[in-house]
Amino acid sequence: MHRRHFLYLGTASGLASMSVIGAFGAPPSSAAAGTFAVMRSKAEWKEMLSTLQYKVMREKGTECAGSSPLDKNYAAGTYHCRGCDLALYPSKTKYESRTGWPSFYRSSPNAICTKADHKLFAVRTEVHCRRCGSHLGHVFGDGPTLTGKPHCLNGVSLEFKAA
Repeated sequence: MHRRHFLYLGTASGLASMSVIGAFGAPPSSAAAGTFAVMRSKAEWKEMLSTLQYKVMREKGTECAGSSPLDKNYAAGTYHCRGCDLALYPSKTKYESRTGWPSFYRSSPNAICTKADHKLFAVRTEVHCRRCGSHLGHVFGDGPTLTGKPHCLNGVSLEFKAA
C-alpha cells in the first residue's frame, strides 16, 4: 500500500466521522436558550450590534486575542453587558491574565449565568448575561487568581463605564 492510499483513507475516515458528528451532535450554537428579562428578535439584535458583536454575543463566537482595548483598560469603573446594560464585573476584579482577553476573577452578584459548553471536543464553562442571555466568554479552572477560576471574556460583549 502506498502513502497516498493512507492519505485517502485518513481523509475519507475524517469526513465520515465529521458527518456522523454533524448528524447526531448538538445543534448550531446560539445565545443561551431560554426566557430572559430582555428579549429581542434576531433582526433587533442585528440592528443594534456590529457584525462581530452579533457573532460573539448571539452566536457564541470569539474575538481575536489582543483585539479588544478593554484587555488593557485598568481604570476604575464597571463593565456592563453590551446587550442590556447590566453591570457585570467591577474593575477591582479585573487582572492581567496574559491571554489577550479581558479577564476577571469574580462577577457582580446575580449578574451572570454559566452552563457547560461542549464545543471543541472539550467541556468548558460558558458565561452569559443573566438578563439577556448574551454570550460573554468562558470560565476556566487554571487561574492564578483569588478564586482560581478566571472569567476570560470577549471585549466586544462588554461596555466599560468609568467610576
